[in-house]
Amino acid sequence: MDGVPCLRVSQCYAQQFRKHLQSKGALDLSLSLLKDSGGTVLLPILPSHLPQLDLQSLRTTVASDSVCEIVWSQSKKKNGQTSGNKLEKNLQELLACNNERWTEELRDDLPRSFQRHGDLVLLGDNCFSLQLWKKIEEQLWSAVAKGMGAKRLAKMSRISRDGFRSPMVTMLLGENSWVKHVDNRITYEFDVTKCMFSAGNITEKLRVAGFDCRGETVVDLYAGIGYFTLPYLVHAGASYVHACEWSPNAVEALQKNLVANGVSDRCTVHHGDNRQLQLCDIADRVNLGLIPSSEDGWPVACRLLKRKTGGILHIHQNVTSPLPSASAIPAINDATSRASGKAADREAWQVWADDTANRIASLLKDITGARWITNVQHIEHVKSYAPHVHHVVLDLKCRPS
Repeated sequence: MDGVPCLRVSQCYAQQFRKHLQSKGALDLSLSLLKDSGGTVLLPILPSHLPQLDLQSLRTTVASDSVCEIVWSQSKKKNGQTSGNKLEKNLQELLACNNERWTEELRDDLPRSFQRHGDLVLLGDNCFSLQLWKKIEEQLWSAVAKGMGAKRLAKMSRISRDGFRSPMVTMLLGENSWVKHVDNRITYEFDVTKCMFSAGNITEKLRVAGFDCRGETVVDLYAGIGYFTLPYLVHAGASYVHACEWSPNAVEALQKNLVANGVSDRCTVHHGDNRQLQLCDIADRVNLGLIPSSEDGWPVACRLLKRKTGGILHIHQNVTSPLPSASAIPAINDATSRASGKAADREAWQVWADDTANRIASLLKDITGARWITNVQHIEHVKSYAPHVHHVVLDLKCRPS
């Protein structure tokens, strides 16, 4: 087998998601749950149910503050065998040909989850790390690709600190690193060695796709390869989008994607630092999709809003919830602890949103010379970024007084 689709969720909510998926007949009962990295668990999904899986409604129904994304995995069958036994068999034969012995340590070093983009499989950095693999590297990647049903292989190590959030990806097999990914009927093409695909933002992309932006001009200040630009154009029906991006690699992919989705006539790409953008007084809506903070873009967004009618700012932020004092908390069960934790998180989000609303109102007054009213319309939880750190989006309605 070349891997099975799995739902990656936060470990503390795994049982709730498991019960819900089982009730819908979507859980593959022949495969076991797997612990993954970062306090998450992989729940195997029946491939026939994958097209009907609505991640946004699933999170809303089960646990809105849980990680919730689709990955592919070499999941284990409940009898102890692995769904990826074709990969394991290929590697055992390869080792035998090189007079090496198969061990449990080697089995544990196989990929638990990975991304699949057409015929390219993108491995994480937590596999094939043992020294033995390096001894047979010339034959290794062909055997891995064959075992995973791929023609090309790549491996990610970390995100670069080059200012563009470029991925540190190495091609292991194959030379062409461009891939095509279809998500909610939108085609994204990108170079896996130069651009990231933010699979964890799927719920926010679906939410944007559900907006009614007919007759609106939208500015996307951090467009990337079009994660939000394309949903605004393809599904939300925006009349025009100005997409700002400073990474030349992302701009190349974005321009390809606008053409591929037939919306290039309704979008202008502004390549460079959005703080130098020469536009003002044009936007009904501004998307600020940058984490951990989009604060550098707030003055730009305020300058872009229409002076007479105002508009909506969609402000992304990683918000940290304060850690409770252990001495001040009485002994409570896990369910109560999770409930109180969620309440504390939401309180932290609201405090941040209220403060942001006040700061945006002050910025708008400084820029326009007039008083503005800012109202918190909605706070959307996108995903848990780290323990007690949550990626949220503030929908802030701004109008001149």
